[in-house]
Amino acid sequence: MERQPVAFMQRELPEILDDVRGVLGGFVGADPADLAFVTNATSGVNAVLRSLQFEPGDELLVTDHAYPACRNAVEFVARRTGATIKVAHIPLQSTSEEIADRLIESVGDRTRLTLIDHVSSATAVVFPVERIVRELAARDVDALVDGAHAPGMVPVHLEELGAAYYTGNCHKWMCAPKGAAFLHVRPDRQDRVVPPVISHGYDPNATAASDFQQMFAWTGTTDPTAAMSIGVAIETIAGYHPGGWPGVMKANRNLVSAGASLVAEALGNPGRTPAAISGSMVSFELPPGYPEKAAWDPLQDRLLFEYQVEVPIIPWPHPPRRLLRISAQLYNDFDDYRALAAALQSVL
Repeated sequence: MERQPVAFMQRELPEILDDVRGVLGGFVGADPADLAFVTNATSGVNAVLRSLQFEPGDELLVTDHAYPACRNAVEFVARRTGATIKVAHIPLQSTSEEIADRLIESVGDRTRLTLIDHVSSATAVVFPVERIVRELAARDVDALVDGAHAPGMVPVHLEELGAAYYTGNCHKWMCAPKGAAFLHVRPDRQDRVVPPVISHGYDPNATAASDFQQMFAWTGTTDPTAAMSIGVAIETIAGYHPGGWPGVMKANRNLVSAGASLVAEALGNPGRTPAAISGSMVSFELPPGYPEKAAWDPLQDRLLFEYQVEVPIIPWPHPPRRLLRISAQLYNDFDDYRALAAALQSVL
């Protein structure tokens, strides 16, 4: 790219990215024509929210599990358009049925869009997105699914899911570099969505949905290496387990489940993400203590600098209440959770 940037960007890159889209489409169960590359899931959420038209009195529905950056995007759009925000409160220890019921019960006559997580970041809950998307559609409400943590952790089948909008990261469980993410827009919604940066792909006279991909293809000069690596990441991680990606996902779930039992015992068996709605992450309720407006909890520093264990401690649903979240990837082993459990028993 640096040796011959013009030849690379104009002649070679489009075909390379088409090939990557094909591999990614196979991995997430999507037509490659409905996928666009973005730098992260938050960018995907912003692209959708800031493209759509809302009016005063329209309602944007979110849950109290929403990722703070994405919740901020909802707040920004609501403030600019006069739309209102409704929050569905979902206890951490809920069943899939209870999650779906609480969310659907929150839909009102003016609900225009619902932002839901596929796998929530702070609470590590795998949401029953299939039922939620289906029941929202029956009420003529579009779903914007924040799938930041889903690809590579749980199976993703976007065409079967049928959500109007879905965005996911490839730099998390798929292990591609940061800057590798995608936005999937259902064909009947593609004429509504533009990237946050309007650039070369914009044609003011175009009306065809096929221009969706072109709009996102070149939004200024950036390094496309992260997106180019997605196919290699998919192939590489699958090769680390004899069962391929299903084997990777199962191994990670089994490891975090075993580690969670040990950590739960060290914490005195607090409230936690139920096993039935867990993927490769589990969150535990800690005694209140997260400092108001702090960048992070001092307990996280103690665990790192005194015990060499890095683990996120997250304010939820708001300070001083907090969660400790563990996760599992192929490079982890059970000794990691033993070390965390021992450290927690020393500091709490």
